[in-house]
Amino acid sequence: MAEFIKGLFGGIKSAPSPSPAGDDADFADYAGAPDPSPASISPTISASGAGQYAAPTSTSTVVYTRWYRVWERASPRDFYQEAFIIPFLVLVCILHLWGRTTNRRKARSWMKAHAPKLEQEFAVLGFLGKRTPSFDEIQSQGLAKAMESDDFKLPQTLLKEKTASEFLTYATGRQNTAFVDFKIFLYKRYNPMTLLVEYLFSFFFESARPPTERMEATAYMFDGKEKELVPRLGKETPEIKTTQSTYDPFVFAIVNKDLMRNVREERYDLSITSTKDHAKLPVWLTTMSEASEVTEHMITPELVKALEAAGEDFEFLIITDQPLDKPTKLEETVPKKRITLSIKLPSSSSPDAYSATLPIFSYYLRLPDFLVSSAHYRPEVQRKIRSTRDAEINKLKKADESEKAEERRLESEKKKKGIRDNRLKGLSAEEQRKALEKERAQNQKKQEKKMSRKA
Repeated sequence: MAEFIKGLFGGIKSAPSPSPAGDDADFADYAGAPDPSPASISPTISASGAGQYAAPTSTSTVVYTRWYRVWERASPRDFYQEAFIIPFLVLVCILHLWGRTTNRRKARSWMKAHAPKLEQEFAVLGFLGKRTPSFDEIQSQGLAKAMESDDFKLPQTLLKEKTASEFLTYATGRQNTAFVDFKIFLYKRYNPMTLLVEYLFSFFFESARPPTERMEATAYMFDGKEKELVPRLGKETPEIKTTQSTYDPFVFAIVNKDLMRNVREERYDLSITSTKDHAKLPVWLTTMSEASEVTEHMITPELVKALEAAGEDFEFLIITDQPLDKPTKLEETVPKKRITLSIKLPSSSSPDAYSATLPIFSYYLRLPDFLVSSAHYRPEVQRKIRSTRDAEINKLKKADESEKAEERRLESEKKKKGIRDNRLKGLSAEEQRKALEKERAQNQKKQEKKMSRKA
């Protein structure tokens, strides 16, 4: 404090510290700092420290052996990942091969059980058919004996594997029936994960059907169109005579009650029918028909006996002439008569396991003959059945007419706009403005008239 007062009043100033000259002037602030003293280095270093900071002075100990001495260069721990992956891949391959083999064996078993009956009813079975007899065989044995002596094709040649879980076959060459498509649906044994997902979906969603092994057959009727469907082999071949292979169009079905809801939702042809139980049928079955007279005519003692023998393996039998999907065009309303049968397959792969469903299968193959001979109903019944179809056709006609009217209106507006644009192109700017104002005023008047009419 005393030195401060002396400085204010001109007291003796303390001598300034000598400033460094030259290059040392930049380090004036550090002039008074004490010189650092070197740290002492201990002559002994701990073993852990030496191991931590010392650099490696020798190469790693790698055993160089001959190329085939793998066990000297590797250990089991190097293959832990492969030890899990390879068995999994082997298991997948084994399941895939087992599933495909099992499905093929089951499809061949179905063919062995049904091939004799199919050969009795149809001239050609399978996609390749039978071997055509030669000219010498026909001359020596006759056509009938030559056809009978033809070698029987093995079941695997009669089936076509569409996928690993779906097999197809085909039959044709029968009176009143143009051809029949057979589809065999099996479990996806080759892919257990997909099969599990399908089961889970059917468990949580009612609309999803659980996976089942079944056979679905669809027979297409001639309906008096033999000339159009049967080709002539040559000019020398006599022209095919049209037989009386027609019957009245209708929709009739016998359905297992477990599938009644799904079948009605999936098929348009069954949506136009009414569902009723029948006293002659087992309790697990119901009928879907367009008329009660059709129901009484179709339920015969032979059919009831075959259904009772099939039991719960029977899914549905449908006689229809309507499309599966709801028609959106008039061309789709043309009747196409078909008969569809669906049967569950037994769990066993033995041909003898199909003995319970063979009666209904045999009845199905002969059903076209029954329809052609007796499915002709009174005019009142035909009128009732036709009214439903006419109502749907009228709806499509109205929709088609309104669509055509809209197209005509758009075309007329397009032509008017073209004429207007061409007329405005030949006018001056002032004349175009007046023409547009006049057009705007006319449109405004039209809108006012419409509003007044609505009011």
